[in-house]
Amino acid sequence: MSKVYIYVVRYDFGFAPNPFGGVCTLACCMPVIRRTASQGDWLIGMGGRDLKATGRCVYAMRVTGEMTFNQYWESDQYRGKRPVRNGSPKKMVGDNVYHTDPETGAWLQENCVHSQPSGQQDQPNTLHDTGTDRVLISEEFYYFGADAPEVPPKLLEQIGYRNWRGHRVYQQEQCQKLLNWIARAAAGRTNHVLGDPFQYRMSDKRYSRTQNKLI
Repeated sequence: MSKVYIYVVRYDFGFAPNPFGGVCTLACCMPVIRRTASQGDWLIGMGGRDLKATGRCVYAMRVTGEMTFNQYWESDQYRGKRPVRNGSPKKMVGDNVYHTDPETGAWLQENCVHSQPSGQQDQPNTLHDTGTDRVLISEEFYYFGADAPEVPPKLLEQIGYRNWRGHRVYQQEQCQKLLNWIARAAAGRTNHVLGDPFQYRMSDKRYSRTQNKLI
């Protein structure tokens, strides 16, 4: 039986997850989910206090594939998800940022949301993200962004979900009514960006793990 992972999205730039290019990818942050989720499982990102979106569904994606960071980096299909920090907001938040040095095997980090303001590699973010060498890929997703619909409280109450820290894991049968509701809220429009990310205008910001804030 497939599982459903639900957690609160603290920052929503379009970086983690990255819903652009017709494929939703989770390549950074959430290392435990990236390590344990299997193909067929669902990830649901809920809004919280930081986005002023408590109880609203930011996105839902079914895991349909996976890659290592090097496979992701080298794939022609996902070249468009490499970050370009002087590009459009969509390009600035590219999540295809990690690969290894062919000579030393050390992790390299492209200039991205998780880099230092100078563009240099940020080691705390690198260690956190690459602790799980796995990118989750979805070709069946709903991304609402700032148009995130409010989930009927009773659907969350039925599964005992609250906006706690960390993530919760359920059997899919427990969340089937919630998944059905999300599909209806999207009017069947899968694999589309239905609304810009909440913080799309802040795409030039960086996240500092050391300071635990945007800089």
